[in-house]
Amino acid sequence: MEKKGQILKILREKKQVVSGEVLSAALGVSRVAIWKHIRKLQEFGYHIVSTPKGYRLESSPDALFSWEFVGRESKIHYFPVVTSTMDIARDLARRGCPDFTIVIAGRQEKGRGRLKRNWVSSEGGLYFTLVLRPRIPPVLSARVNFAASLALSLTLRKRFNIDARVKWPNDLLVDNRKIAGILSEMEAEADRITFINVGIGINVNNDPPSGEPLACSLKGLLGKEISRNELLAEFLEIFENRIHNEALDDVISEWKRYTLTLNRPVRIVTTRETTEGLALDVDENGSLVIELADGSTKKISHGDCFHT
Repeated sequence: MEKKGQILKILREKKQVVSGEVLSAALGVSRVAIWKHIRKLQEFGYHIVSTPKGYRLESSPDALFSWEFVGRESKIHYFPVVTSTMDIARDLARRGCPDFTIVIAGRQEKGRGRLKRNWVSSEGGLYFTLVLRPRIPPVLSARVNFAASLALSLTLRKRFNIDARVKWPNDLLVDNRKIAGILSEMEAEADRITFINVGIGINVNNDPPSGEPLACSLKGLLGKEISRNELLAEFLEIFENRIHNEALDDVISEWKRYTLTLNRPVRIVTTRETTEGLALDVDENGSLVIELADGSTKKISHGDCFHT
């Protein structure tokens, strides 16, 4: 997998014919091995032209193969179709996979949203789950979700110059239409987190279902096809730097700068109750603070949030 990624990286950087000899020397393998890797890439849809002088990359598919993520190949698990990336990630996490393992699917047959809703996962979208092992107490676990939604908002802003806003607890909206959703699950022992799995679904090149009029996609917003692997690679870089190299103490305060939820009427639905009121704040543990009709306040740690 690593060799394929290195070959693609060289061909993309050179943007011209590269000899088998040059590729062989760069990768430290035989020219026959290079030829075999080229043939396999061609089978996977990469338009690589073979000439007497070497190889030239004409075009690449919108692919999410592990070799598209140079330096991360060993932690990427790609499947064309799965029931749910969360299911596979949970199994990998329980078997001891390393921190920042990523499960990616071309399509999910039983993707899950909050409150056990079905997440429609059609071709062209970006669906993945990260296995994280943060060294923080379980009580602060919600900060990981906020860091993920914040990192995705910053990625979309930086890459496409769109005003991607976060909605409590973990949706992303553009012009008040949902473009991405985030779901997480955690397993812990006493005061130690075993793993947090963060599942993310982004409407990229897919058309949102007709039954979801308040949804949008990057393709629809920008009027063109988007490279999913480039989008994912940039998000992973931004998110990993934040998780591993920065404290999460300020993540919620920064998240508030990009939210649409605060200072507006909301309705929060859980499996047990529905609460309506004015969203005042998000506390240090990620709970939404709501002012009720009688003037009292209530903290809600989870639920489906509707802006009213």
